[in-house]
Amino acid sequence: MSSPGKLSHASLEQAAQWYVRLQDQPVGAQAQQHWQTWLGQSPEHQAAWRYVERVSQRFAPLAEESHGASRALRSSRRQTLKALLVLCAGSTLAWGTLRNTALPRLVGGWSADYATASGETREALLVDGSHVWLNALSALDVRFDTVQRLLHLRFGEVLIETAKDGNRPFLVETEQGRLRALGTRFSVLQDGDSTALNVFEGRVEVRTAASQQVRIIDAGQQVTFTRDRFNATSPASATREAWSRDVLLADNLPLGKLIAELNRYRPGHLGCDPAVAQLPVMGSFPLKDSDHALHLLQAALPIRVDTLMPWWVTVGPKNPSA
Repeated sequence: MSSPGKLSHASLEQAAQWYVRLQDQPVGAQAQQHWQTWLGQSPEHQAAWRYVERVSQRFAPLAEESHGASRALRSSRRQTLKALLVLCAGSTLAWGTLRNTALPRLVGGWSADYATASGETREALLVDGSHVWLNALSALDVRFDTVQRLLHLRFGEVLIETAKDGNRPFLVETEQGRLRALGTRFSVLQDGDSTALNVFEGRVEVRTAASQQVRIIDAGQQVTFTRDRFNATSPASATREAWSRDVLLADNLPLGKLIAELNRYRPGHLGCDPAVAQLPVMGSFPLKDSDHALHLLQAALPIRVDTLMPWWVTVGPKNPSA
């Protein structure tokens, strides 16, 4: 089945509009025929319809709960992960609403030493005195022994502030490679088939998993790498540190990327129309109150936030016909 990332924005929006129309009130035979015609026009329409239907079915029960009940649901990491598994059971496509993440990753996060769900961040003090902050939808294992201090980032993002230990190196592993901290504060984001490193203090040595290329990244720099190669270095992004303070910083950040980041902090579908995805955004936005963040964006940009359903929100042009 197609994943949300492979479905066009237009198809998803058309499917959502049809879903609302068919659910809100009884419709006549002509409308039913029009829906069937639209559905049969392409396999993508059918995949988009299945996506919307499954998301709506699984999040509909939450609409009947109070905000207090929803907060209680998030009070325990394990309880939260189990609840989300129930919502998404049998459909990796539905789990894609949370971060386009496959269901096996969610299950894998259960056994991790540290894990977070949608909208949740976590801070921890490790036994050596190092600090770690785990971003939303992330999982991390800690493997310390007499020889080394090793973190394994299964998926997601971690911000690290290392403690000094002259006898044991501090290492971070992702699918794409191994990082060695040289007395530092840095963030590691594993997303798809690449890892992004941002160094804020000190230096970090990086070795790619397959090609064994080595590069040292200095403070104030960032680099993205795969198992085989490095991309060019660029200035470190304050955004990759600010989330630990529940703030989303944007410095000429394309709106589409900002919306994708915000989507980590809310359940359901948060989409961005390609027509506005490249609008540059400046400012800071509250990560733990995505509705307010969307309100601020709508006030500052020529965009409109449409809420077809509580779990289906889309950002598009203010005047779509213009």
